[in-house]
Amino acid sequence: MASRRAADTLIADGAVRVNGRVPPVTGLMIDPAADDITIDGETVEPLKLHRHLALHKPPGVLVTARDPQGRPTVFDLVRGAGPPRLFAVGRLDAATSGLLLLTDDGVLANRLAHPRHKVPKEYLAVVQGVPGGQDLRALREGVLLDDGRTLPAEVELIPSPRTRLRGHAAGSARGLSEVRLVIREGRNRQVRRMLEAVGHPVRELTRTAFGPVRLGRLRAGGWRRLRPTEVAALARASDGFDVEAGY
Repeated sequence: MASRRAADTLIADGAVRVNGRVPPVTGLMIDPAADDITIDGETVEPLKLHRHLALHKPPGVLVTARDPQGRPTVFDLVRGAGPPRLFAVGRLDAATSGLLLLTDDGVLANRLAHPRHKVPKEYLAVVQGVPGGQDLRALREGVLLDDGRTLPAEVELIPSPRTRLRGHAAGSARGLSEVRLVIREGRNRQVRRMLEAVGHPVRELTRTAFGPVRLGRLRAGGWRRLRPTEVAALARASDGFDVEAGY
């Protein structure tokens, strides 16, 4: 409601009431869950801090709350994050690794995942063959899939030595290349389908960024809390929605 100094002024001026009474200027301990605090007769609601996490999802881990077959899920990896229950912002298929955002803020999550806001998502894909100029141009202009034409994507071919650095032996790396792709949609298995449509099936796929948040050096299976500046940047990316950063 106000800075600390401005709050002192409001209290001194008698604008603040705690359970209908003027608090002492020297300070009063309150319980936000039990005490009624008003400013000029209007109730002040307790601040709710949301949790926002960045997780490096390993391949083979499912983005689901519970799997009937007992396979590992992303929520098994963040049990140490504490209550309440988190949910994922969008999805990654089982074979795809990389950045997944988890939060208990449903409003922000829905805005980030909604196609209307066109929040960019960056991927690195190891693909079969080497996409040529015509292939890259098709991806940049939009590829016709069975559920319609995709929006234009940002695409660039990464120099081949990086493919071997990503864990492929020299022999198996032959005939493979690496592509950086940025899309602003969230269709099912979209990146894999786009690259297959231009004749270069995906052998390995990693999401490296979601909006302004990057995977960075977060180890596979590890997670971290988003910084307040990152949460604010995500809010701006989702059409400027104003959100309490939390932790």
